[in-house]
Amino acid sequence: MVGVMSSSQPQIFSLQYPQSLGVYDDYAAAQKAVDYLSDEEFPVHDVLIVGTDLKQVERVTGRLTWARVLMAGAGSGAWLGLLIGLLLSVFTEGSASALATVLGGVGFGVVFGVVWGALGYAATRGQRDFSSVQKVVATKYEVLVEHKFLAQGQELLARMPGRPVNL
Repeated sequence: MVGVMSSSQPQIFSLQYPQSLGVYDDYAAAQKAVDYLSDEEFPVHDVLIVGTDLKQVERVTGRLTWARVLMAGAGSGAWLGLLIGLLLSVFTEGSASALATVLGGVGFGVVFGVVWGALGYAATRGQRDFSSVQKVVATKYEVLVEHKFLAQGQELLARMPGRPVNL
């Protein structure tokens, strides 16, 4: 259960004396319970939904090779160079000069991206030869309420149609 939060944390994400109304296996079930409380005129401004039992999930998206690293570096560098080239072209006179500035920016960006990508990949020395995305997810969701509204919330959720068993 979440205790009293310190004064350095925003007050919007805290309750003075939180009490648990229920623990749910997914966010949708917790949200449904709070929606039901809202429909029943419960003071939902005194409710928190807290994700608990956090775990980090990493999805491997592919194998890293020199070719893939250099192509990714060239691509991101080209975008950065295009942005810089477009910004600098605003200050040039004539369309040919502006085009040369943009193309020069893209060329410089590609070179910069390839070099930067190669240096970064070489620094890993084969310790992480894959690409991935990471996400932190909650495995449980606890609905907390200010202590003075606990009994009222429990009474309302007990009457909730199709309520989950894990309340």
